[in-house]
Amino acid sequence: MRVEIWSDIACPWCYVGKARFEKALEAFPHRDQVEVIHRSFELDPGRAKDDVQPVLAMLGKKYGMSQAQAQAGEENLGAQAAAEGLAYRTRDRDHGNTFDMHRLLHFAKEQGRQDELIQILYRANFAEERSVFTEGDERLVELAVEAGLDAEAARAVLADRAAYADEVRADEREAAELGANGVPFFVLDRAYGVSGAQPAEVFAQALTRAWESRSPLKLIEDDGAQACGPDGCEVPQR
Repeated sequence: MRVEIWSDIACPWCYVGKARFEKALEAFPHRDQVEVIHRSFELDPGRAKDDVQPVLAMLGKKYGMSQAQAQAGEENLGAQAAAEGLAYRTRDRDHGNTFDMHRLLHFAKEQGRQDELIQILYRANFAEERSVFTEGDERLVELAVEAGLDAEAARAVLADRAAYADEVRADEREAAELGANGVPFFVLDRAYGVSGAQPAEVFAQALTRAWESRSPLKLIEDDGAQACGPDGCEVPQR
C-alpha cells in the first residue's frame, strides 16, 4: 500500500502531522508493506528566494493578526509539537521560499533518503536557531549530508535551478487536481484522503480502512496462452 503526503517545510502542522501519522503507522500491523512518499507543496510559491521575514511578521501580514495573536498561535503550536515529542522554537523563527528544499527532496527520493532529509529539514526549520533561509545553499548542503547525501551532488542540484523543478511543479499540479488546497494532505492508495494534522487515531483508522478495501487482482485467463514459470517455459505443442 502506498501513502503519499503533500507537505511543505514551512508548514508547522506538516511537522506535527508527520509525527502523528508515524505514530499510527508504527502500530499498524502491515507497516512493513506500506510505502511512504513525500510530495511537494509550497505554501508561498510566489515568494522570492531572498525574501525572508520573521514568522510573526508574516502571520500578521497574511492573516491580519496582531503580534500578540501571532505569538499565541506559535505558543499553541509549540505545545502541540511537544505533545508529539518534537522540539519547536516559538520565538525568533523566520519564513522564506522552500522551492530549493523541495527540489532537494526529489533528489533525495532518487537516493532513497527522502524521509531522512525531510525530517532533518523540519527539525532545522522548527527547532534550531540557525535559519534554513538566510545562510544560502551551503546550509542546505550541510543538512543534505546529514541525511546521507553526497555534498557535491547536492550542491550541483541546488546550483542548477532547473534540476527537479518539473518534479516539484508536477506534484503541485497533482495536489490541485486531487482537491488539496492546504497541507498536510495524505492520500492512501489513491482511494482515501486525510486532510490536516489529524490525531494518530484518525490515521490509524484510515490505514486500516485503506488496507481492508484494497481490491484483489482480477485475472483474465486464457487457457490457450503460454507462459513461463519457476519450472521453465511452456513449449507449444503441434
